[in-house]
Amino acid sequence: MKLVFNYIVLMCFLGFTEISIGQTTETNVENTLTFEEYLGYVKMHHPLMKQAELTLKMGEATLLRARGGFDPKIEVDYDRKKFKNTAYFDQLNAAFKIPTWYGVEFKANFEENTGAFLDPSLTVPDDGLYSAGVSFSLAQGLLINERMASLKQARFFREQTKADRDILVNNLLFEASQAYFDWIEATNEQRIYQNFLANATIRLRAIQRSVEAGDKAAIDITEARIILETRKLNLEAATLKKRKAALVASNFIWLNDIPMEIQDDVTPQLPTIETLETSLLIEGITNTDALLVNHPKLKSLDAKIDGLTVDRALKRNKLLPKLDLQYNFITQENDQLNSFNTANYKAFVNFSFPLFLRKERGDVKLANLKLNDVAFERTATSLALQNKIEATQAEILSYEIQTLLIDSIVTDNIALVTAEERKFSLGESSLFLINSREQKLIDARLKENKLLVKNLMATANLYNALGIVEPSLTN
Repeated sequence: MKLVFNYIVLMCFLGFTEISIGQTTETNVENTLTFEEYLGYVKMHHPLMKQAELTLKMGEATLLRARGGFDPKIEVDYDRKKFKNTAYFDQLNAAFKIPTWYGVEFKANFEENTGAFLDPSLTVPDDGLYSAGVSFSLAQGLLINERMASLKQARFFREQTKADRDILVNNLLFEASQAYFDWIEATNEQRIYQNFLANATIRLRAIQRSVEAGDKAAIDITEARIILETRKLNLEAATLKKRKAALVASNFIWLNDIPMEIQDDVTPQLPTIETLETSLLIEGITNTDALLVNHPKLKSLDAKIDGLTVDRALKRNKLLPKLDLQYNFITQENDQLNSFNTANYKAFVNFSFPLFLRKERGDVKLANLKLNDVAFERTATSLALQNKIEATQAEILSYEIQTLLIDSIVTDNIALVTAEERKFSLGESSLFLINSREQKLIDARLKENKLLVKNLMATANLYNALGIVEPSLTN
């Protein structure tokens, strides 16, 4: 009778210990949140996805502001003085200006001045005076000036914001994936302890009956109860870990600007490597060198270098003398173009040149230092990314090998526990040996779970290291 009872206990025990990690994630399908669904919520509704678009709009707004430096302008100056019924002067000056790329500005002007005490040099015909001319710089400001530099830098800044947006989205999806995998690990860990808690409960009841029947010593009940309470303690810690992991994953789930919370009855589903690679857009990638060239971090630094190069060119240009010229044809007949001739004109020349150029030379040195600093950063970043990609690929291969090994270890531990249970049922073993064998099996299960999640993490690390860009962001 004792052998039959022990055999029943053994069969119940084996039913629990042979549940695999993969199977534990398939239960309760109706309350399962798959990785694809989870990542879909992040892409569609997370506020940082919208913040990423704001980053791009900042670059576009900066470019629009820089283009404003080339907008045509209308300027009107009106000045009048009247005192004790005497009109001292009445001056009107209206101008239309068109700035162009190479520091050349076209200008049309109308001038009308009257008054009893008007400056003689401002005297014009009664119908006013019209002028049309051009102003330009011959040295400093000809090949590059503030307007040109601002527009070029704004274009590079827009490219930099595109790259920064891609980095922001890539990091967001990477962190969301990590949170989901932590949730999987905690869920599996809880189920492992639940299964072995059931084993300990069955074993305690069997020991109590054996003690009542006089087959076992009463001290065995104490040992079995210690194991049961330890399993309960481990399960409680695992349950808390799962809840905390679910809350961390909840940080990434939003719906219509409302944060959502993952409930206790919702469980994650273990994605296959193929599903994970498809979701993270790294399926079939073999040429990582091509992706490294277009990595958003490097593109951001390249755009920053280009902007600093423009700034350095502007600073170097200011080492030249400043020579501004202005020439205007003047006439009192605006409806006849042939009335403009070289006999009637107004010209202006301005020349300046600092003797020591200390400010200008200092600005050039600072520009060179900034440029070199970013160039060094770009070189270091490129090497770091390349090494990170290679290390991650090696990590993935290693975890695949480790997974095969741990699967073999788990299988062997199950065999040892099974054999020890059979020996126990025949009276050839002790409760201590069974618990010792079972603890090693638990440790192997937990390690198997960790390796499973580490393999998923490594795939996500590869996605992050490659700087994969979402297709919707490239349009």
